Amino acid sequence: MLPNALRVQLYKALLDSHASEHGARMTAMHQATDNGGELLRDLRITYNKARQASITTEILEIVAGSEALDG
Repeated sequence: MLPNALRVQLYKALLDSHASEHGARMTAMHQATDNGGELLRDLRITYNKARQASITTEILEIVAGSEALDG
């Protein structure tokens, strides 16, 4: 009876260990997904700001060239 109880406790500890590992992996992957989403959002904002600055510069150059021709 005692060896059987010991075997069951050891098996339960093994199952708990596997469940804990899977839980930790799941948590890590969830956090990585969240971090990836934040990174994508930040990169998109940076790209849009750079694009907007480039467009503004081009418009200013066009206006300056037009004023130079008129003036």
